[in-house]
Amino acid sequence: MPDEQWQAIRELASGWMRHAQSDLAVARMTEAEAIAPEILAFHAQQAVEKALKALLVMRQVEFPHIHVIGTLLNLCQQAGFNISGDLFEATSLTRYAVGTRYPGEEEPVSRQEAREAANLASRLLAWAEKQIDL
Repeated sequence: MPDEQWQAIRELASGWMRHAQSDLAVARMTEAEAIAPEILAFHAQQAVEKALKALLVMRQVEFPHIHVIGTLLNLCQQAGFNISGDLFEATSLTRYAVGTRYPGEEEPVSRQEAREAANLASRLLAWAEKQIDL
């Protein structure tokens, strides 16, 4: 692969990871009472989704425009990433992708659930960063 093409792939993956890290920064604001727990959990889900998409970009795997963490994890595994069992817990974050962002759609998210979502996202992003060596 030409260096220019590889550089473009790395830049795109880095962009996905920057966005993932930004979402994680918001998700970690669990003590900020002005931010609803549902919004914090949404950003945890977004952080994981974007980190997984960064990995897929690095392996040049096309992915659907979805928010389903399990599908993205499976695609990463098929692309050759070794995903430990505890990282599959991130599939639980899919719940926060859409419905919980809107009042009355689903059960409210507790502040503790938002903390757990942020911790899970932190673990997955740390793993993803090692995989792409950013």
